Amino acid sequence: MADSISSNNANDNLSRRNLFHIIGAVPAAAAVASGAAAAEAHGAHNHAPASGAASNATPYKRQTFDDHQWKTVSVLCDLIIPADDRSGSATQAGVVEFLDDWLAFRTDQDGNQDFQAEILGGLMWLDRESNRLFQKDFADASPDNQKQILDRIAYPEKAAPADHLWVRFFSQFRSLTVSGFFSSKMGVEDLPYLGNRAVAEWKGCDPKVWAIIADRMKNGYKGSVVEAKPWGSAS
Repeated sequence: MADSISSNNANDNLSRRNLFHIIGAVPAAAAVASGAAAAEAHGAHNHAPASGAASNATPYKRQTFDDHQWKTVSVLCDLIIPADDRSGSATQAGVVEFLDDWLAFRTDQDGNQDFQAEILGGLMWLDRESNRLFQKDFADASPDNQKQILDRIAYPEKAAPADHLWVRFFSQFRSLTVSGFFSSKMGVEDLPYLGNRAVAEWKGCDPKVWAIIADRMKNGYKGSVVEAKPWGSAS
């Protein structure tokens, strides 16, 4: 899997780590933060271990997705965060379990199934469009065909009015996927997160981070961030 988030233009390539820094500067961060907070409160941060990892944990019991939905969610999560040379994919970090648990938690908190219906409805739309265009369910379509569908809903400013509801679905799904990954053990190590450690000498913020922040402030948080492929590459 490629470490960079692919784009139609080479200049728009953006590393997955930079993407997470930038997510903190856009409205999607609110959804990421709320998802992470709920995971902490509900225990959903205890994701499934990565492949090959030893664990005595009780096997996860599904609460929301059926077999077909689970397969579709797995494919979609790994398009958003694929494996690279530094860490595993979203599914390997247990993000599908996180999403399944989070939807059940949100439904219980809201007292209705509106949010769950939005996510499940989006999964149905992916299948419908994939079957209409390629005569296959989304999870069984080729990576290029999957990306062709996602390109329609990954960029709100470019999306057709008829796709508005599905743009909202994908935005929610993408934010929760990022939240699930970076609240997992694998995601924390991927950052890497250096909290809860003694610091002998504080040398200030990394100049690279300051440069990213300064650029975003100067451009009003617009530009290459919007253009970059936010859902990953299967190459």
